[in-house]
Amino acid sequence: MSGCLQIDLGLIGYAEAWELQKRVVAARKAGAIEDVLLFCEHPHVITLGRSGKRRNLLASESVLRQKGVEYFETTRGGDITYHGPGQIVGYPILNLGAIRRDVVWYVRSLEDAMIRATAELGIDARREAGKTGIWVGETGVEEKLAAIGVHISRWVTSHGFAYNVATDLRYFELIVPCGIAERKATSLEKLLARNVSLSESKPLLAKHLGEVFGLTVRTVQRDELFERLEVFEQALPVSA
Repeated sequence: MSGCLQIDLGLIGYAEAWELQKRVVAARKAGAIEDVLLFCEHPHVITLGRSGKRRNLLASESVLRQKGVEYFETTRGGDITYHGPGQIVGYPILNLGAIRRDVVWYVRSLEDAMIRATAELGIDARREAGKTGIWVGETGVEEKLAAIGVHISRWVTSHGFAYNVATDLRYFELIVPCGIAERKATSLEKLLARNVSLSESKPLLAKHLGEVFGLTVRTVQRDELFERLEVFEQALPVSA
């Protein structure tokens, strides 16, 4: 099995995490680093994907400022979503050229890993036809537990998924989540009716992501990642 580095970035701004992803993607394309799985939390932020509709943002700029919510238009697929404290955001940066060159399979595999991890917590999550992500609840009134939006360049992935653990669900009222007006978001804490920590869920997600992609996941500190990136970047030719 190929190796995959897992790094927990903790709470990090969306723009900073996006720039880090770009650096890791460049190193992965060059074969200078193994596959990487970044976990993090973001301060309150709303992001719009390539196929998203601005009308699905329900709050004005002044309301967003008042609530301390940033807004970004991104390169990922999908529509609009919210990230915030209490939510695990996962950015797998994988070389699908060495795993399987199939975008739909990749997205379904992300769903599968999250469904398996959720099952270990005693919750029956599933896919819903025509709607990306994972869902819970009775048919017709399903709620979304996790969202997915990815970008793939030369078969190297970026962006990823958002898994609601202890998320303040009121912030989803600022948007039409993923552009689906008739569906609400939910969280592990709401479903389990108890406090749930991110540290309880991250190992489960990492384990099952490793299984579905056939990777041996190894946890490293962020300093090791930054050192590897600096070595790669310092060896790049200087443009004239």
